[in-house]
Amino acid sequence: MSAPVILGPNQPPARPYRGGAGIRELRGTGSEDVYAPEDFVASTTCTFGSDTVGLSRLPDGTLLRDAIAADPAAWLGAEHVAVFGGETALLVKLLHTGERLFNHAHPDAVFAEAHLGIGRGKTEAWIITDTGGRESADVWLGWNREVTEGEIAEWFARQDSDGMLAALNHVTVRAGEWIHVPAGTPHSIGEGITLVELQEPVDLSIILEYAPFPALDREAALLGLPVETALAAVSRDRTDPSALHGAVVDGSFLPLAADPFYRAEQVRGGDILDAGFSVVVVLEGAGSLREVPVARGATVVIPHSAGPLQLVGDLRAIRCRPPHPNEVHAPGRLEP
Repeated sequence: MSAPVILGPNQPPARPYRGGAGIRELRGTGSEDVYAPEDFVASTTCTFGSDTVGLSRLPDGTLLRDAIAADPAAWLGAEHVAVFGGETALLVKLLHTGERLFNHAHPDAVFAEAHLGIGRGKTEAWIITDTGGRESADVWLGWNREVTEGEIAEWFARQDSDGMLAALNHVTVRAGEWIHVPAGTPHSIGEGITLVELQEPVDLSIILEYAPFPALDREAALLGLPVETALAAVSRDRTDPSALHGAVVDGSFLPLAADPFYRAEQVRGGDILDAGFSVVVVLEGAGSLREVPVARGATVVIPHSAGPLQLVGDLRAIRCRPPHPNEVHAPGRLEP
């Protein structure tokens, strides 16, 4: 494989919240299912509890996971394979909220390994692309004060949405801004937001607020774990949201704290993309990547073997990449 590949929509059904209209508006196509609010792009990741749901297929029907397994160096590059094996080390999503998303948190790798037998946690980031025709929209990100284990347990037992939201930082976001969400950080995304999400490649959520969402029950909210165990995955520390929220600077999204997990940059027509596995989401305009036509809404997976590529045309896109294999354990990279 030595050329960029255009991928069609890949929206798993039966997700526990409503949305998806923003994906159709961006792509010009997509699922009409109100419970398909996420598009798993270039995904080798399954939804929790499934062996196949969430996996992306190439245009010839081959699972991307299988294509990479057959030639990991061509897809990912030798340096990447030396550190991460045949994993992409990245999941990219398009996401649209048709309602405020439940307050939840994602386990870190230590918790996931100890209690779920999964070797990765889920740190994630959002690049806001649309706020539903409004100048701004709302998200809730981390506790605004230190909370106790007992408070979290009580909020969960009573399903006290108001109490939880009051204890979270309220953040106003605009198109072009980013949010970085370390594993363990409780968060909720407001209604009407479309975003590009980068995350560690697992589907794990501890859902603190399940009662208002008919598709959820208590067991699913806790990933089948005992309540005391599951809630221990949720940070109790106060969060400073200013360290986790910003705008594109010099073409780069996200803080240094994101580097061990994923990378993202804004690219435009005329830019040269260096060699490396990546996922490109076109937000505006039209053009091409090595004679492969692309336009607004296109999602493109680029194998390492494609080499350097020039983005041609009048367009703007987000290039999403796994962490650099030489920087994953570099000292100081966790500083915001």
